[in-house]
Amino acid sequence: MKIYTRKGDKGTTGVFGGKRTFKNSARIECIGTLDEVNSTIGLLRSKLENDHEWQPNLHRIQKDMMNMMSHLARPSDSKKENPNPKPEDGPEFCENWLDAMEANISAPSDYFLLPGGNELSALCHVCRTQMRRGERQLVTLMQEDPDCVEDYIMSYINRLSDLFFTMARAEMDKHGVAEEKWNLFLYKRKKKAE
Repeated sequence: MKIYTRKGDKGTTGVFGGKRTFKNSARIECIGTLDEVNSTIGLLRSKLENDHEWQPNLHRIQKDMMNMMSHLARPSDSKKENPNPKPEDGPEFCENWLDAMEANISAPSDYFLLPGGNELSALCHVCRTQMRRGERQLVTLMQEDPDCVEDYIMSYINRLSDLFFTMARAEMDKHGVAEEKWNLFLYKRKKKAE
């Protein structure tokens, strides 16, 4: 079977259930960004040793991303049901991993940081910013097709951006790389001023 179908030559693509939509629709823009970040997670994984402690969790996230993208590809008016699993425990999974990582970082997170550090932490920041773009596009899709974006998807994507921020910090902390601080978090500034 050939990889090309020529069906997209006029600027449309198929969505779950058989309908076609323009390739720059809110749905496809959102799925495309999540696909992009999933590819970046794959790049991050390729930089890690096969037995690195992050590998199993990142592998799970990649599979969960594929499942969420498949559900986002299904318009809410589609008669066809999507058989792929829904990773509804994703937000809790992220929170548990976040809590475990934060417990092992030597200093709390009080500042906005300049993205960078070493190669792995910089890649985590790329994942974080791509995830944030995907989250913004989820909101656009949600406004267009409210029933398509289930609550767990929005929560999971939101949690993942926090996770990659913390992963960047954990990587730098582990290797003694100093964080380049920009500004104290606003709520910390207010607390300090009181």
